[in-house]
Amino acid sequence: MWGKKKNKSTKIETLIGTAMEIQGDLIFSGGLHVDGKIVGNVIAEEDSHSMLVLSDQGQIEGEVRVPYVVLNGQVTGDVYASERVELSRHGQVKGNVYYNLLEMAMGAEVNGNLVHCKDDKKLLEFQTDNNEKHEEDSEPSPTAS
Repeated sequence: MWGKKKNKSTKIETLIGTAMEIQGDLIFSGGLHVDGKIVGNVIAEEDSHSMLVLSDQGQIEGEVRVPYVVLNGQVTGDVYASERVELSRHGQVKGNVYYNLLEMAMGAEVNGNLVHCKDDKKLLEFQTDNNEKHEEDSEPSPTAS
């Protein structure tokens, strides 16, 4: 009633167990809980209110692009979160963290830059900018004859 905000809760729909290792990019919507290892990028579908929970046993080697991220494990790569990043006490990020809201517990580690970004769309633009840059870099340069 009086300006109460509705709590957004995303139901965990996908679980990656401790004995599982995924090689390649993972694109998902809804809730994802990772206890295992992912070698590749973890990306939420566009226009989703997805959530990633990485347990203290979980590892991700790649870029993370999810609106709401809870990290208690290890990420080697950049993290982009348009809504919120929660770094729990065992959480480790070896890369840059681009966030709108950040909560960091004592004991969490970030070996990279913390970049505050209020504009949700700007966080999503990084992906298209990076893809365009990679395409430009891969084009052969003209040589003078």
